[in-house]
Amino acid sequence: MKLFGRGGVPAPVSARLARGERVLTHAPVATGRDAVLTATTRALYLPDGHRLPWENIDRARWSVEDLLLVEEGVGEHTVALRSSENGGGVDYRRLAETVSERVTATILVNDFVPFPSSDSTTGFRLVARRPPGSTDVDWRVHLGEDVDPDDPRLPGAVERSLSALRAQMGV
Repeated sequence: MKLFGRGGVPAPVSARLARGERVLTHAPVATGRDAVLTATTRALYLPDGHRLPWENIDRARWSVEDLLLVEEGVGEHTVALRSSENGGGVDYRRLAETVSERVTATILVNDFVPFPSSDSTTGFRLVARRPPGSTDVDWRVHLGEDVDPDDPRLPGAVERSLSALRAQMGV
């Protein structure tokens, strides 16, 4: 069985690519001798085989030791990176730039709405995201830490704000 395909990309990743999906960059990670983190035009492939579409990545945080990704609706993924102590340092700058650019490119609108009143410092975010190569727009609501999801006023406030924002932005 062939472990690596063209360009050093693991064969299991190459085999899973959708039609028209291209590898942009990849880098080895600390979880195994041949473990690779792969960025494509549509997703980030984690070394464990998990495909993480760009539009589902809420946050990414890089450190010397690891990459922490927060996937909307799923939770956190941590990828141990190679450092001088655990297998020869790797320059992850190109991969980090690709992740940042790809995630940012999926965000069409990101608007904070104060709640429960217009002068509140708490509230929620309305975020419109579009998968790469698609015309579909997915609206998401992110509640602030101090917002009670069971507040009976919240659904109406979200609906009104979303309607006004869609009209204003044309999305």
